[in-house]
Amino acid sequence: MPSKLNVKKRDVIGIEMPVTIHGLKESKKVKAKIDTGASLSSIDMKLASEVGLSLGNKTKLVKQAHGNTLRPTARVKLTINGETMKTEFTLADRRHLKYKVLIGLNVLKKGGFLIDPLKK
Repeated sequence: MPSKLNVKKRDVIGIEMPVTIHGLKESKKVKAKIDTGASLSSIDMKLASEVGLSLGNKTKLVKQAHGNTLRPTARVKLTINGETMKTEFTLADRRHLKYKVLIGLNVLKKGGFLIDPLKK
């Protein structure tokens, strides 16, 4: 007879999700892109400044198809799918992109999220 596995229920999220970024000045709710191909999450520099995120003293090397970039980092408190956590984000100029926040594997793993591309 098979034994029962003790499996934690995991939250299922879509490929774009509302997230709240909590800064020293204010909290702001924005729509974020979920990107399983990104190791680290990223936030737009202007948005980071608006909510009052403090820059870390570290930089991270971000590898992209068109080359590598050294980016500043910030410790970000965010709420996604009802779960609040603090984790490291890189800062980038995302003003010409649809999403000002990109959620990478660091947040997905920390939250234990599963992705359903059909979920709205």
